[in-house]
Amino acid sequence: MKKANPKTKRKKKYSKKIGLPPGTLVYVGKDTEQNSSFDLIEYLNEEYVQKEISSINEIEPCVDNYLNSWINLIGLSNIETISQTGKIFNLHPLLLEDVLNTDHRPKVEEYESQLFCVLKMIKHNAETNQIEIEQVSLVLGKNYLLSFQERKGDVFEPVRQRIKTGKGLARGKKADYLLYMLIDIIVDNYYVVLEYISERVEELEDEIFNGTKPEQLEEVSKMKKQLIMLRKNLSPLREFISGIINSQNGLIDEKNRPYFQDIHDHVIQLIENLETYREWNNELKDAYLSALSHQMNQVMQVLTIIATIFIPLTFIAGIYGMNFDNMPELHYKYGYQMVWGLMIFVFILMLIYFKRKKWL
Repeated sequence: MKKANPKTKRKKKYSKKIGLPPGTLVYVGKDTEQNSSFDLIEYLNEEYVQKEISSINEIEPCVDNYLNSWINLIGLSNIETISQTGKIFNLHPLLLEDVLNTDHRPKVEEYESQLFCVLKMIKHNAETNQIEIEQVSLVLGKNYLLSFQERKGDVFEPVRQRIKTGKGLARGKKADYLLYMLIDIIVDNYYVVLEYISERVEELEDEIFNGTKPEQLEEVSKMKKQLIMLRKNLSPLREFISGIINSQNGLIDEKNRPYFQDIHDHVIQLIENLETYREWNNELKDAYLSALSHQMNQVMQVLTIIATIFIPLTFIAGIYGMNFDNMPELHYKYGYQMVWGLMIFVFILMLIYFKRKKWL
């Protein structure tokens, strides 16, 4: 059976939106079988409530609740659920359209009473040894934060625990501080992924110098693609954080802007590290080709030495292989042994010469 072209799949994915008016809700993603579900965390100072939502109507009080509300929606393929959520929180149709388009680059958009953020959550799966990527959309309101995920499983558990246990400043801050914590934990996981790549590149470098194998070049190519993917999603974060810091709709408390500035500094450091690893990975390919060339040169050197040793031996054997009548050596009683001795002597003499020249 002929395999489908990945590019063709991408075209089919976008073909569903062609010709539709702006704001039309169409899910552009892979996890079409993921059922939509809600998690709700409400907190403020000493108050804390965490529960799963069985009906979407249960989140309606969060719009004007005095508590800070974190509503986490998992699964984007149910258009009706997304639409109802938009109506409850008065979300702009273009905002909802962007939530359902999971191929967006990181960006920040200001609305009159909301701040919309899109970024990529990247994590290293230790079990499969793969780098997983998922788009996360965040909508910050006055006292609530909506987060949209494609599937279950995220990097937010430390944030949930900090809110639950009351550690740090989370309980006493508004929803904008929750936005900071979620973005911060996402950015921190970029460090984890880059650390994994750094270790793998270092291991590959050692393996290449110990001997080249075809699968090493494949691994270098795979790492290059991963680094390109990271650069694509990490580079816009500098502008992304600046957009949050400079937002003017009053949702970001002035006292919390330094926290976002700290994330901005981390992003700059990550970008610098990423460029270093990209250069390092590119050098690995050159190192692999150099090591492969060196191995081939060693093989050719050995073969050349063997061929050079056999040239005089072949010459001697050729001389005494001629059947002329007037060759007195052919009739010597010990002529056969003498020729063997001569060839062994020449062989040893050439080995000594090669050793002194340091060709062996």
